[in-house]
Amino acid sequence: MDTTRTLNDGRTIPAVGFGTYPLSGEEGISAVTGAIEAGYRLIDTAVNYENEREVGEAIRRSGVPRDELFVTSKVPGRHHGYDDAVRSTHESLERLGLDHLDLHLIHWPNPSVGKFTEAWRALVDLREQGLVRSVGVSNFTEAHLERIVEETGVTPAVNQVELHPSFPQDGMRAVHERLGIVTESWSPLGKRQARYDEPAVAGPAERLGVTPGQVILRWQLQLGAIPIPKSADPGRQRQNLDLFGFQLTDDEVAAITALGRPDGRLFGGDPDTHEEM
Repeated sequence: MDTTRTLNDGRTIPAVGFGTYPLSGEEGISAVTGAIEAGYRLIDTAVNYENEREVGEAIRRSGVPRDELFVTSKVPGRHHGYDDAVRSTHESLERLGLDHLDLHLIHWPNPSVGKFTEAWRALVDLREQGLVRSVGVSNFTEAHLERIVEETGVTPAVNQVELHPSFPQDGMRAVHERLGIVTESWSPLGKRQARYDEPAVAGPAERLGVTPGQVILRWQLQLGAIPIPKSADPGRQRQNLDLFGFQLTDDEVAAITALGRPDGRLFGGDPDTHEEM
């Protein structure tokens, strides 16, 4: 399997990313630096993670050339107005110490505020200016996606959504495939509700001689998603990236997907109702 994916704007993105929430302070810098040294090239942060400075410092300490890294951040709900989104992006770049973002996302649609289309127009314009290379969204539903595409003619390159064995997002993955949007997965392992002991996960792990976590992340890849696991543990960081030397069968992929539950969200983050400012 290729270690990159191609976005609808023609750019390539690593097939596995490193999530940075809630890493902060000197420990956070060390964890992100370690991840880059372990081989991660897609680094995911956000204004609301309050760690863009640490991520920028880790990038500098790593010594890896900037053009080898794919840095993502996200516009928070309080910055959804057009001018606010532009200013927010400049502030993110300043905190990160970078001259461009590889991918910038709208963090949540916050539909009661009703300004996510303004934020989207801002990101599209920032892309034209070169401050942002690719533009996308996070936690958008089919209706939210259709609205911004209809109003601007620009389809997001990525939609980052909650996706793990308890919540496999069959419907949204089908929508993304139809629209040509790459799926990114936050909380790809399921956090404290990880299904490591399920036969559908433990069985393939035993067969392949890998960890249950690696099985779940490989399942993500075979679904066509980009998982963004977070770990401050160096050994776990390396395991989470070591996904390309084994393969699940189609039946194994289907069995993990079948673990999905209607109430499988980790904290009830339904994008139609959950709002994050």
